Amino acid sequence: MGYPVGKVAALSGVTVRTLHHYDEIGLLSPSGRTAAGYRSYSDDDLERLQRVLFYRELGMGLETIAKVIDDPGVDALEHLRRQRGLLVERIGELTRMVESVDRVITAKELGNALTPEERFEVFGGFREPEGYAEEAVRRWGETPQWRAAVVPLSKEDWIEAEKSREDWVRRLLDVFDSGEPADGAAAMDLAEEHRGMLAAFMGECDFVTHRHLAELYATETVQLGFLVREPDQRPGLGEYIRDAVDANADRAGK
Repeated sequence: MGYPVGKVAALSGVTVRTLHHYDEIGLLSPSGRTAAGYRSYSDDDLERLQRVLFYRELGMGLETIAKVIDDPGVDALEHLRRQRGLLVERIGELTRMVESVDRVITAKELGNALTPEERFEVFGGFREPEGYAEEAVRRWGETPQWRAAVVPLSKEDWIEAEKSREDWVRRLLDVFDSGEPADGAAAMDLAEEHRGMLAAFMGECDFVTHRHLAELYATETVQLGFLVREPDQRPGLGEYIRDAVDANADRAGK
């Protein structure tokens, strides 16, 4: 049975122009012609078209598709196995994409857990930078610490967490302003307390992770701003926190 090009276009969902192009480049040439000279596609041609469209859907270029389909060492069953393998890979990619979107949604929902009035009550004028939630998910969304993080949900929980942060920062600034070195006992004790604060949030914060996070305070002002608000910051404070964290880890032999 022969199928005219219009019928094939309707069955496959591609345009007649696309089918003509596939014919012109030799990717899918109809097996026959009608008496009037029009293209006529066989069942085998439709099967080939199905494979072309499958690989196209996976993002393959037409030249690559032609090589795959025309490989004399690959029979129909092997094509199916190859398609299945590619589908499994694609499922994995889509699953990871969905998980990433879910993490962004969660981050957004957590950010909107408080009303504007409650956010002002808890954080004053502090606001996280626009797009920070998406950037955080991109950088750390795959880490076990991100997955295990327990974020306060109620206004009362946020107020308590903010009080703890403010108290820690107040004592940090007292030590910093006094001239205490970063590897002094007071600074290292504060670093260890900070590690405990992070562990309560992340589920676990080992010394290596703590070192990595502290490095961000020294190199990224945005990260420092989450811990020490801009009005309380001092020149060199980020580096001081990093150095205290490193010294504390060294003290523990980590």
